[in-house]
Amino acid sequence: MLNFTDIQAAAARLKGVAHRTPILTNRTLNAMLGCEVFMKAENFQRMGAFKFRGGYNAINSLTDAERARGVLAFSSGN
Repeated sequence: MLNFTDIQAAAARLKGVAHRTPILTNRTLNAMLGCEVFMKAENFQRMGAFKFRGGYNAINSLTDAERARGVLAFSSGN
């Protein structure tokens, strides 16, 4: 299970690599739901999706031995 230290470590690995993306809200949606909804606009991220963060973090968390074996990744799309 992830903890706050894991999140801080991932943020440190991604700093300067991942784009800082905006957090948006929408008055109409907020009114419909009766609460304030925050949406992280990861479509402005590299590759246009949140997947960049997870993939980059996972690969950069590998040991040298794991990395030497290679990495295979694929996506079925957004």
